[in-house]
Amino acid sequence: MRAVPKKWRNGLFAAAAAVIAIPLTPLPASAAAANLNGDWAPFSRCPVDDPAMLAADGQDFVASCVSSYSPSGEFKLGTTEATTGSNDMQFGVIQDTAAGTFKVIPPAGGALVSAPTEIPGGLLGLMCPSDIPVVSAVCGQITSVALNRVTATVESAGAPTEFNLPAGLSVGQPIVKLPVRIHLENSLLGSNCYIGSTASPVILRPQNATAPAVAIQRFDGDGTRNATGGAMLRFALTGNTQQDTTFAAPKATGCGLGGVLSWAVNLKEGLPSLSGDNHLTLNNASTYSAALTAPGLVLPNAGKVLSQYWHSAAK
Repeated sequence: MRAVPKKWRNGLFAAAAAVIAIPLTPLPASAAAANLNGDWAPFSRCPVDDPAMLAADGQDFVASCVSSYSPSGEFKLGTTEATTGSNDMQFGVIQDTAAGTFKVIPPAGGALVSAPTEIPGGLLGLMCPSDIPVVSAVCGQITSVALNRVTATVESAGAPTEFNLPAGLSVGQPIVKLPVRIHLENSLLGSNCYIGSTASPVILRPQNATAPAVAIQRFDGDGTRNATGGAMLRFALTGNTQQDTTFAAPKATGCGLGGVLSWAVNLKEGLPSLSGDNHLTLNNASTYSAALTAPGLVLPNAGKVLSQYWHSAAK
């Protein structure tokens, strides 16, 4: 085994002592989302109990949690433009210290949780009017606000990849490659109407459009802020705008009984749409990364200690 890297040998021994003092007992599986104390709060879905996270030794492989939240934004997909609700992206990261690479570990339910967005004009705007009999027949059934209402929800469509930690500190560099699909929901469209799929997802590569405010914070294992002796280290990047103007959008599928309305949606919305014809903006983004202050001093149990700290912060 290699010697403990110098960057970890220079860590604060008070923090390391606190880590070592924790007994390494078996842990229950992480909840889908937890209510966590203090500086752990942004990491409510970090997959700390994933086997790969638990196996991170703190020297060859270092585990951390990443969270990025935006309360609102805007998107253009084909010919549709709409405002968005909140978007919460979380995942674990394992750094291979020798190779200098990062592996993303998504939560069991997917990295991205988004609030539904209401499509302007609803179903009438999405595919009506039409002189095609099957479509005009559906348009004729839209007799109320409830029947017309269409929501779009961005969902994970696979594990994120290509995480670039330095890009989060800069402007104009993709931070992560995020495969998603957009679920269009309306009683007449059925429950399986999607733009993109797990086989052919929309690929988002969000990047900072403006520079974030950067803060480095230390806190105890239970989430309590401790500026001088905290066993946990957190980077906080806040108050900036993130965007992606490069993604393409595939056709909608599964809309209406047997997918019969998919082509009408695609025709009206200009799908598929090429890169450059779509955009996503996330306002007032807050991005956080948290890891043990000195993981190399708790070999080979750093991943287990990170998990125990996460659980100790649960309210």
